[in-house]
Amino acid sequence: MAKTPAAPSSNDAPSEGTALNGVPLGGPSPKGRPTPSRAEQEAARKRPLVADTKEAKARAKADLATQREKARIGMANGDQRYLPARDQGPQRKFVRDWVDAGWHLGEAVMPAMVVVILATFLPLPAVQYYAFVGLWIFIFFVIGDMVITSITVKRAVKKKFGEGRVEKGLGWYAAMRTVQMRFLRLPKPQVKRGQKPA
Repeated sequence: MAKTPAAPSSNDAPSEGTALNGVPLGGPSPKGRPTPSRAEQEAARKRPLVADTKEAKARAKADLATQREKARIGMANGDQRYLPARDQGPQRKFVRDWVDAGWHLGEAVMPAMVVVILATFLPLPAVQYYAFVGLWIFIFFVIGDMVITSITVKRAVKKKFGEGRVEKGLGWYAAMRTVQMRFLRLPKPQVKRGQKPA
């Protein structure tokens, strides 16, 4: 009949500080600190990495405002690092300079509309009628100027950068810039009127 092995006596049990498989028993954790409980670990994960204080929020808000102002100034000055994708590249800069160097009818569209709006307040039907007719005639001339600008600017780009290197959409880009008042254009004009773009 097989005998069950006898339980080890207290003398056989490893004493405190004795290593079992290289790990000390009965002493402090090898890390030097007790293992955190599950609740403590979950609480640590939920804690934000950045202190949620008023000072931290105010500092982050101030930093963001500084970055936005820097980007606004950079974009206005034509700095390539801050320009949106539609304004980047040497061809787009050339087109902007080419448009900004000339005079265009589209710059007067907004003032003309203001004049027509003011004319509608006059109790004279004839003045109101001719103001609207004049505005539509002027708009047709503006559209013609936009078309001519689009064609000529594409020719200028081909001459400067080569026939096969012209980006798409340059004509429309130039035409839309002509209908903006000069002081409202972004990026701001970098050349004076009459100055030939480089």
